[in-house]
Amino acid sequence: MKHTRIACRVLALLVLSMPPHPARAQQPAARADVVRFAERVDAVLSKNGASKAHWGLLVADADSGEVLYARNSNQYFLPASNVKLFTTVMAMATLGPEFRIRTTIESARGVDRMGRLRGDLVLVGRGDANLSNRVFPNGEPYTKNNHRDGPPEKLLAQLADQVIARGVKQIDGDVVADDSDFVPARFPSGWTVDDTVWGYGAAVSAIAVNDNVMTLEVRPGSVRGAPLRTKLEPLSGIYQVRMEAVTTAAGSQPELRLSRDPESRVFVVSGSLPLDAPPQPLVVAVPEPAEHAAALLARLLRARGVRIRGRARARHASDTTRRGGLTNSTLVLAEHISPPLIEDARLTNKTSQNLHAELMLRVAASEKSGAMTMDDALTFASEFLQSIGVAQDDVLLRDGSGLSRNNLVTPQSVVQLLQYALRQSWGPDFVNTLPLAGEDGTLEERMKGTAASGRVQAKSGSLNHVNGLSGYATTARGGWLIFSMFGNAIGASDDDTRAALDMICVAMVEELGLDPEPPQQAPSP
Repeated sequence: MKHTRIACRVLALLVLSMPPHPARAQQPAARADVVRFAERVDAVLSKNGASKAHWGLLVADADSGEVLYARNSNQYFLPASNVKLFTTVMAMATLGPEFRIRTTIESARGVDRMGRLRGDLVLVGRGDANLSNRVFPNGEPYTKNNHRDGPPEKLLAQLADQVIARGVKQIDGDVVADDSDFVPARFPSGWTVDDTVWGYGAAVSAIAVNDNVMTLEVRPGSVRGAPLRTKLEPLSGIYQVRMEAVTTAAGSQPELRLSRDPESRVFVVSGSLPLDAPPQPLVVAVPEPAEHAAALLARLLRARGVRIRGRARARHASDTTRRGGLTNSTLVLAEHISPPLIEDARLTNKTSQNLHAELMLRVAASEKSGAMTMDDALTFASEFLQSIGVAQDDVLLRDGSGLSRNNLVTPQSVVQLLQYALRQSWGPDFVNTLPLAGEDGTLEERMKGTAASGRVQAKSGSLNHVNGLSGYATTARGGWLIFSMFGNAIGASDDDTRAALDMICVAMVEELGLDPEPPQQAPSP
């Protein structure tokens, strides 16, 4: 398997030593392969609108630690989703690849013979990011196909079924969603208001049902001028859609717009959709995950015949003196155990899933240091990085996903992190969490048909005017490389910027690696 081949040479690594002052393009050795590679890099960065941008690159030999190419490698760059490398490595190192999370439904009181629960029914979340209908590929590539099975609230429905199986027919109290493992900090510093509307900016909570997103399907009306029709899933009942868009003539240009005011529960759809347009699925963020989960669980229970005399509500860390459950809990009515951490790390890196990375940071910090606030979680992450030899001022993180515009890292720090990961027992598994060029994840369509296809396994990252790629590569000459490259302040299009990074990867695969020495000839008699 190509995935395994890329990760197989990890046992004889040396600690990477960095040049003290890596200049814009200084090379430590005049090897012919390095010279050729440097010339191709300069050619790429002098065109495609890249010449005005700020670029940082570092390429090192994974076996020897030799730095082969360095360009601004100790300068700061906005890393975008390359931050997920720091988060997933930290989680793997501190929690272990087999770590799992337990989600429960609890009650402080038992169920009587008539099926009556006299207290509250409490859903206790502890940071499991996979309370959904997701089906993990089980060794198959992560592609654009969405691995889903059943309704989006599938796992919550299974928990509700367990409650029914325990004989619950009536709840005298409330249905509560308890996300008190983390102090509420739904949107990290550096996220924008626009981010928080869409699924990629889903709010962070210890309860995450269906990735804390809903799908708002928008369809044209039956006649021209009619308002558009909508369907929202999963439907908790606490969010509304205000339709300000209309149906236009068949063949006209669609102009859909979606907005939501901060702290509002109303999504506003404006613009237009042609009469012959197919349904348009809009993946929107759930701004109040715990409240949404409580209402959704109550709806599922009522659909199963349970009478609920109280209301659906949330319990946050500021509302309780004890985290992660009831103060005097005596009964667990239902539970779900998450997939192992390595599976979630693979999902997070292959698909660049922001919410999962944010939860991974908080769960690791909570489990290992008792951290409840975002600041404490970031301190935990910083102390971990220092413990593995990454300089404190080389990495400034403000979230776990890279969506924050306040993150800063150096290419040097990323390469150090990636080499640390290779030296661990779980190193090969970690490498295989990264997208494989030309084959899967966020690199499925990149570098196809080139020498880099199937040879580069790396994490991509992009924001406005920012692009990056960091990971591992096997060269055509059998070299085994670690690399990190960033472009910031880029005026070119995203496509041109990605093309520039891809061309550098192709050059890296084609040029780097020593040619085998010619056989020695015996002297003439």
